[in-house]
Amino acid sequence: MAKTEVILTHNIVGLGGESDQVKVAAGFARNYLLPQGLAIPLTGANKRRIEALKQRRAEREAHEFNTMNELAKGVSKLLCVVKVKTGEDGKMFGTVTPGMIADELKHQFEIVLDKKKIHLETPIRSLGEHEVELRLHAELKASLKIRVESINPLTASPEAIAAAEAAAKAERPHTEKRGKSAEADKAPESEAKGKGEKKAKADKKA
Repeated sequence: MAKTEVILTHNIVGLGGESDQVKVAAGFARNYLLPQGLAIPLTGANKRRIEALKQRRAEREAHEFNTMNELAKGVSKLLCVVKVKTGEDGKMFGTVTPGMIADELKHQFEIVLDKKKIHLETPIRSLGEHEVELRLHAELKASLKIRVESINPLTASPEAIAAAEAAAKAERPHTEKRGKSAEADKAPESEAKGKGEKKAKADKKA
C-alpha cells in the first residue's frame, strides 16, 4: 500500500497533533485528510507553516489542561450515583463499567467525559461507595466518589424477619403490664372520688 507524508493541521486522536509530520496511506490522505483540511502535503512551502501550527497546538493543549484542571477540582466534590440490578441476596449482576459512570456524569451533572479517562483499578462488583480514578490529562489525575445503589429494593432475609418478630413479642408483655398498672392506679382514685361525692350529698340532706 502506497504511503505519503503529510503535515497535520488539526489534532487527530490516534494519529497526532497539529504540526506533526506523519506517514499515512495515500488513499486516506487523498480522500479524507486533505479534502477535510486536516492535513497538508509535506512540501518545502508548507514546512514554513509548522511553527504557526506548533503555536496553535500549544495554545490548544494549554486550554485543554486548564479545562481539565477545573474539572478535577469540581468532580472531587461530587457524589455520582450509579444504579444497578441486584439479586434477592443483594449481589450485583455484572460490574460497574467506565461507560456507565460516564453516562451518569452526563445525566446527573452535565459533565461530558470520555470513558477512556475513567480508570478502574479493579472491577466494581459491590454496592456502596467507591473511589474512582480519573486520568484527565497526561499530567493530571482526579478522584471521583461514586455510590452504587440497587434498582430493586432488597428483600429481608428469613433470619431478619424472625428476629424482628421475636423483638416484637418480647416488647408486648411489657406494654400489657404497663396498661394494667395504669388501670390499677386509677381504681383507688375513682373509689375515693365516689366516697367524697356520697359524703357531700349526705351533708346536704342533713
